[in-house]
Amino acid sequence: LGAGQKKEKHLTKPEVGHFRSQGVPLKRKLKEFPVTEDALLPVGTTISVRHFVPGQFVDVIGITKGKGFAGGMKRHGFSGMPASHGASLSHRSIGSTGQRDAPGRVFKNRKMPGRMGGVQRTVKNVWVYQIDPARNLLYLKGQVPGPQGSFLFVKDSIYKKPDRALLPFPTHFSQEGEPEDLEPLIADLGDIDPFMAAD
Repeated sequence: LGAGQKKEKHLTKPEVGHFRSQGVPLKRKLKEFPVTEDALLPVGTTISVRHFVPGQFVDVIGITKGKGFAGGMKRHGFSGMPASHGASLSHRSIGSTGQRDAPGRVFKNRKMPGRMGGVQRTVKNVWVYQIDPARNLLYLKGQVPGPQGSFLFVKDSIYKKPDRALLPFPTHFSQEGEPEDLEPLIADLGDIDPFMAAD
């Protein structure tokens, strides 16, 4: 799948060749999604927000916010050292990192200060509250990784699988004569509003 637009001068020649040979416009972001053979789509097919159904659960993949080089208290939640009682210049230190002559080294995977954030993470089981076909917007209840303006990859949830009978397979194809200014589709909230109920 491809998303966004990009100028030719910002792409490598092999990338431009792939787009030109397939006859599709230049895309800013490319992502592979494994599908079954009966779900393969022709090249150039547009996938809109109608691919999802209000009320289903999805998994959202993105790159988290980069925090830079962070200490042990911020990165791993360490409690730090005493604020007084003789603690000198070690208030936010992580403390001991090992033992003595045996083993005489620091074990691997020891939690230490280092670069925090800027890694790929998946937020699972995010509820689809509403879809807006006219503006091609997807409304989710919950958190998504990354800063504003970053790319997100949304796919059907693994653990809370949606009912296949309700999903468009392999995707939603717009019919001829279908109005473009469709009203937003909202999930059935039931008797209790999930946005007002306590967790």
